[in-house]
Amino acid sequence: MFMMRMVARSLVRQLKKRVLIALVVCLSACVSVSMLSVVYDVGDKINAELSSYGSNIVVQPKSSAVVNDLYASREQIDTNGSGSLKAAESHESTAFLKESDAAKIKMIFWAFNITNFAPKIKVHANLEVKSSGDLVVPIIGTWFNRKLALASGETTVVGVRGLRSWWKINAGRWAKDNKSEAMVGAQLAERLQLKIGQHLRLIRDGREVSLRLAGVYDSGDDDNNAIYASSSDAQSLANKPNKVDSIEVKALTTPENDLARKAAKNPAALSQEEWETWYCTAYPSSITYQIEEVIPGAVAKQVRQVAALQGNVLNKTRAVMVLMTALSLIAAAVAVANLMAASISERSGELALLKALGARDGAVARLMLMETAVIAFGGALLGMALGFAVAQIIGFTVFGSAILFRPMVFVLVFVLLALTVLAAAGSSIRSILSVRPAEVLHGR
Repeated sequence: MFMMRMVARSLVRQLKKRVLIALVVCLSACVSVSMLSVVYDVGDKINAELSSYGSNIVVQPKSSAVVNDLYASREQIDTNGSGSLKAAESHESTAFLKESDAAKIKMIFWAFNITNFAPKIKVHANLEVKSSGDLVVPIIGTWFNRKLALASGETTVVGVRGLRSWWKINAGRWAKDNKSEAMVGAQLAERLQLKIGQHLRLIRDGREVSLRLAGVYDSGDDDNNAIYASSSDAQSLANKPNKVDSIEVKALTTPENDLARKAAKNPAALSQEEWETWYCTAYPSSITYQIEEVIPGAVAKQVRQVAALQGNVLNKTRAVMVLMTALSLIAAAVAVANLMAASISERSGELALLKALGARDGAVARLMLMETAVIAFGGALLGMALGFAVAQIIGFTVFGSAILFRPMVFVLVFVLLALTVLAAAGSSIRSILSVRPAEVLHGR
């Protein structure tokens, strides 16, 4: 009780230094909580941000994937449509997956990490144009925004509408699935002077499909010269029912590490413990492996540029924020140590009197530690509250969404600050041991 009264009375003295110590701890707590809160949430935020730029996994028939790896090339089609239909058909895929197998992607272990997917089949046909005769155009059959009923009893909505969020709809709207509607790229629509509501007559090998133009999109790439239609219409035109040549998948993934890279080369080389860790972590290689398990004859590959970008950005962002946290704690330690050293120097007469009256070095040190602890605790509470508010500002400003509240962050920051203040106070309190009451009280 006596110790508490001593602490309470000493807090009102040297008020300026007490406030400075509280302010230093408050600022350090604010920076630490805000940075660590963002660090723990930044993975999902960055993945969600980057996944808006399209799929990060592509599923292909095994034979097509082998050919692409051997020749490392993609088809080169005359985008002006001046070539022959037969020449264009020769560049089409000859190996296919079953469109009906696409829904199995949502049945893997990491089904909840699969945010979107869409099967695709690319074919060519003659587009009847009154002004210049028939024109050979690429037609991409896919799902626009399809509602799927899964074997688990759940439903999900998937399609290119979610995968192509960067597309600009210059006119009209998104086409609907299985309604004989289509969307045309901006360059092709401008070149042929196509209008919304116009019917596009597509002819191939005696088969004919008429599609109503629902919208004109600007993709910013070669798709601006293509026609997007429902997969059923493209399959009917090419006489390839239930066939697709690829499936684009968008998944939330964990950045790769040494274990993931080892598994990507040869999963069979993993030990049982490594296998369980890898299989139960949302690495791109783990998700692609599980997709291959449920779709017969398929090879799933990550889009390396997207996956690498996610990992690099995430690791660098986390490193910067952890470094800022460490620097703030170091700065707090130095500031608290200097302020306490100055306080002890000014109070040398008081401390010498306490020792002269019989107080031991340990008792005087505990008094100083309790004073510092009370001041630091108040500053830490205020700083952590401000830090979480700063984290929300960062979340809404940078990512457009809130940062989750994680009690673990506050516990971690409190422990780090306690250790920091203890280390800073310990280095200053050691000077109490050198105080000689007789010399100080006689002014020597």
